[in-house]
Amino acid sequence: MRYFLLTLSLILITQPVYSKHLYMEKEYQQVWCNQKQGSLEYRLTDGTRVDCVTNTHAIEFDFASKWAESIGQSLYYGKTLNKKTGVVLIMENPQNDLRYLKRLQSIASTYDITIWTMTPNDMTKYVLVTNKK
Repeated sequence: MRYFLLTLSLILITQPVYSKHLYMEKEYQQVWCNQKQGSLEYRLTDGTRVDCVTNTHAIEFDFASKWAESIGQSLYYGKTLNKKTGVVLIMENPQNDLRYLKRLQSIASTYDITIWTMTPNDMTKYVLVTNKK
């Protein structure tokens, strides 16, 4: 029994813990930012990086469950760059993630945060269009 528990513990400890997403956040950023002709991973003087900077917006990307984090980061980036603030909320399960979008929307209007959403379908459309060229 001890051997079993020790083996199980070692397996659990040594296995990396990954959140299961269909695409990585960076992949969503690349697709969206390229479509908007923005700059990816724009580095600020303090070392922080804005996910995407366009002519008008400083934009933070986050998966829907991290909606609250996106608010603070986007406000900071917008203020630092003197640009409008934006959030791209990644909704991999739109029906389930709608609750997070509603929460973000309830705050966004107060702080003038522009919201866009992305789903895995957006990624599929991009791949299809890109492969046709």
